Amino acid sequence: MPTTLTEGQPAPDFELPAGGGGTLRLKDFAGRKVVLYFYPKDDTSGCTLEAKDFSRMKGAFAEAGAVVIGVSPDSVASHDKFAKKYDLDLPLAADEAKTALTAYGVWGEKSMYGRKYMGVERTTVLIDGAGRIARVWPKVKVAGHAEEVLAAARAI
Repeated sequence: MPTTLTEGQPAPDFELPAGGGGTLRLKDFAGRKVVLYFYPKDDTSGCTLEAKDFSRMKGAFAEAGAVVIGVSPDSVASHDKFAKKYDLDLPLAADEAKTALTAYGVWGEKSMYGRKYMGVERTTVLIDGAGRIARVWPKVKVAGHAEEVLAAARAI
């Protein structure tokens, strides 16, 4: 399920409910770099490690002029529980309707143990201050990923 995004194209705008209340819109971050990391499910092993890594590095991303936002199809209530359990310090957007997941090309058919199902392909997208796709990491492996994204954010 390759992403349909290419570097240099405008990032699809979105408006999603956020954990802790409120709404997250891409346009609200105009002029800032945005790291969108799309993950399959709250409180699962890989997703928890990824969220903890990005949360731990929030200050370094801020110094690089970037905000980090996690996006999954889980509900706001699920995000709130997840964030509280692991003391996560980053916004989590709830995309239950899968509008942003679809717009960014990360929602599609997956296969595990021969069973096909619909799900999120773990993907990270770095958006520059002009709202354009600067880099896409499809099929993310969690170990060392947040550090790699931070290096890229510092470089743009």
